[in-house]
Amino acid sequence: MKLLPILIVFLSLPFLISNTNNHEYYVSVTEVEYAKEEQALQIISQIFIDDFETLLRKRYDEDITLDIEGESDKVDTYMSRYLTDKLKVIVNGDIVNFKFIGKEYKDDITYCYLEIENISIIKSVEITNQILFDAFSEQQNIVRLKLLGKNKSFLLVPQNDTCVLKFE
Repeated sequence: MKLLPILIVFLSLPFLISNTNNHEYYVSVTEVEYAKEEQALQIISQIFIDDFETLLRKRYDEDITLDIEGESDKVDTYMSRYLTDKLKVIVNGDIVNFKFIGKEYKDDITYCYLEIENISIIKSVEITNQILFDAFSEQQNIVRLKLLGKNKSFLLVPQNDTCVLKFE
């Protein structure tokens, strides 16, 4: 009988301390794949919508809302500018620039689509991912590389924001 009140408190605790505006983890996932036929690196960065919106408001425009139906035309420009500043790619020792293809929203995630063209040979890929490090001290970024038959994942944090995959 004494167990029932404890069980009720334990089961209701997550509902009492939860907040719909915040989540427990600050994480993004960036996947990099090589499309051999297109000779391109295709990149998808997945970022929580509310975190990305918070950052874009602080950095560019406090009235920004990430919502396909009511968002400003400037959102793509701001996203592209931010990602260009915080996501660096080096292929075979040379810095390469990506093109922001676009974005879409699914559930509570922003999917940003990027592409680096004219990559015919890959000897090494180095990724520096500082996405949202300037907004959340707990932010972690997962980078998944799927290149030339190798699959490798890295967990990047502010103190260690770069990963390298070599093919030799």
